[in-house]
Amino acid sequence: MKNTFFYSAIAASFLFASCAGGGESNVEEGAEAATATAEAKNFTIDPQNSTVEWFAEKVTGKHNGTVAIKSGELKVENEAISAGNFVMDMNTITVLDMPADDEYNVKLTGHLKSPDFFNVESAPESSFEVVTVEKLEGAAEGAANYSVKGNLTIKGITKAITFPATVSMTDDAVNANAEFEIDRTEWDIKYGSGKFFQDIGDKAIYDNFKIKFNITAKA
Repeated sequence: MKNTFFYSAIAASFLFASCAGGGESNVEEGAEAATATAEAKNFTIDPQNSTVEWFAEKVTGKHNGTVAIKSGELKVENEAISAGNFVMDMNTITVLDMPADDEYNVKLTGHLKSPDFFNVESAPESSFEVVTVEKLEGAAEGAANYSVKGNLTIKGITKAITFPATVSMTDDAVNANAEFEIDRTEWDIKYGSGKFFQDIGDKAIYDNFKIKFNITAKA
């Protein structure tokens, strides 16, 4: 029978930020957010055409799902993103690898919203705000062409993260997408972590989880 630890593996997987593979952390203390000039062009994020996906694993299983974007904007100057932010509605956490009405899905979703994980009652929103966006010179077509640093706030805790992103823009729209990992314990999500709980063996939930996002903003 599935147990609570298994259901909770999903919580190891929600919002944005470290380049997968390397052993170094990409998490820092929160930094000052970027500000745009009065000449910047504003692009409003389109929630219906923007997605945030999460992928979480434990020793013996894995889950995936989504979180909805509530609102946000990007500022563009000199054909580059100069500032921006978006807000995620934590009440919309979903699990996609099992039917929505499955009793295990309901239990897992409820546990993710509980104080063990995202404590949605007290912290119903998470957010990301741009600190810097730097072009990666010589990037291959279709590959990540910018390095993005920004403040990620979860459960009221703000940390600065850095990750590669692919950004394209026209006069009418900006699209940004990325795939990276973050360590959930940096935001005080420690449930099932082998770093903080001894002798949990194959019930341990991996601290790192993968985030994928695709942001569309329109003028």
